[in-house]
Amino acid sequence: MTSAATINDVATMAGVSIKTVSRVVNREPNVSEKTRERVAQAIAQLRYKPSLAARGLAGGRSFLIGLLYGNASDSFLGELQRGILRTCRERHYGLALFPVAQQAPDLEADVLEWIRSTQPDGIILSPPLSDNEALVDALLKSGIKFISVSSAGTGRGPSVHIDEAAAAQQMTRHLIEAGHRRLGFVKGPADHVCSCLRFEGFCAALSAADIPFDDSLIACGDFHFDSGVEAAEQLLSGLNRPTAIFASNDDMASGVMHVAYQKGLTIPSDLAVAGFDDTPVSRQLWPGLSTVRQPIQSIGQTATERLLADISGVKNENSGNGAEPKYRRAESEILPFELMLRASTKG
Repeated sequence: MTSAATINDVATMAGVSIKTVSRVVNREPNVSEKTRERVAQAIAQLRYKPSLAARGLAGGRSFLIGLLYGNASDSFLGELQRGILRTCRERHYGLALFPVAQQAPDLEADVLEWIRSTQPDGIILSPPLSDNEALVDALLKSGIKFISVSSAGTGRGPSVHIDEAAAAQQMTRHLIEAGHRRLGFVKGPADHVCSCLRFEGFCAALSAADIPFDDSLIACGDFHFDSGVEAAEQLLSGLNRPTAIFASNDDMASGVMHVAYQKGLTIPSDLAVAGFDDTPVSRQLWPGLSTVRQPIQSIGQTATERLLADISGVKNENSGNGAEPKYRRAESEILPFELMLRASTKG
């Protein structure tokens, strides 16, 4: 059995220094495109796999990214991880997960201790942690690179997200245009900024259509299936029930559909149901769930690319000396959303 190729083998085949190979592997600047292609061909031909441990010793990095998450639905978290891991694999980085209880009394201290012991090169914050001002303050003081996903966060760090309010407003408008005037809404947890923005979008669409706001048609959830069931029991128990329910994520929408079937309601003729995120569950339900497509995998992938650019100190190619890292040209990057209209809202 032949031994695995080393960085020395790659450097010899490409006719460059070991440092140049390292720069290409880490996608660092100051390497010509011609040299980069030659090194990439040598890597492919030799099937070279960089060692994270060796890279860390040589470059003073761990080549590890940390993902901090709190009260996230399993569907959302799974999609987010897929996007992050896609970029991590391409860049030969590892991913470490750290679940955090949002209400923990020593949240900031626990996170900083985990960072000290794990030594990630950067942190990805998912909501609601990205909305936690005390935690963001602690990260800023620590000097660790970080980026928020699926939330604008506190506005004091880079983020990748969608326009939550506009997305919810468009979905609500779709329900109104389908003839619904009595619309229910299932809110997400109050400590998620995105929950508030989605509710704002819902209310804005009602106002634009001159539909009076009815507090009896609003229920609270926590982004999980069981809370969608509880919300639906509340909204569908009265005689003057809504003809449509917009749940602010797919897991809760699936709970609404579950209760509707139990009550003998037909979807969408008796009750239209819409969700948010376009996670796999929205395509597994019958009928298919109309939802807002938040490109969760793309958000994770884009955020990881931007974080690694900051870690590597990649500069804006069109700027002069001393330019900020490329992604800091826009602290907040807003990706497009899409309405995925399926049978749950249209017959």
